[in-house]
Amino acid sequence: MKTKENKGYNPQVIADYKKQMQANGQPYIVEEGDDDNNDEYLHFYFIGKDDDGAELVYDAVMYTLRMQHESELFEIAEHKAAQHFPDYKKIAYEEDENGDLSTLDSRQEEIGLYMAEVILDLEEEEAVKVQEHVDMDKHVDFGIALDIGLHVEAITPEVVEKFIDDFNSDNLQLDDTLYSFQTTEEEADH
Repeated sequence: MKTKENKGYNPQVIADYKKQMQANGQPYIVEEGDDDNNDEYLHFYFIGKDDDGAELVYDAVMYTLRMQHESELFEIAEHKAAQHFPDYKKIAYEEDENGDLSTLDSRQEEIGLYMAEVILDLEEEEAVKVQEHVDMDKHVDFGIALDIGLHVEAITPEVVEKFIDDFNSDNLQLDDTLYSFQTTEEEADH
């Protein structure tokens, strides 16, 4: 989808990104403004070609399947809480003047416990399963957007670089196994 409006196809933009990548010594640039970046999620840009062979910037988010699984469990729990509690509002955690999280009122606590119970039941039943995927969206304003879920422990520079190499050489092999995860006691304590 090469259009004049899509700056991800602009040769000057591509050259600027390549220069930044060379300066960083990596084949990608991390989106520093994304506060969600962590060991299990990364928003980054890399250079590749589209189906027509045109060079462009890919705007990618990559995350672990465990993180996707947890996110889907939470979405289902929120939906069930909204059905179960007519007065349900998303729990908004607020900080006091010391930076500590303020305590929840009894209704919020009841909703939170209900959601935790729903999540544990869903995990026990293995009701939610996820698999490796690369979803592509060509209808964006910048380049092509990629949504990438991989069955890895963490999103490391090595994982990102291997993905880019495999993707750009058309050698990407995705695992089609369906995975379900359990919260460990160690995770639940944090």
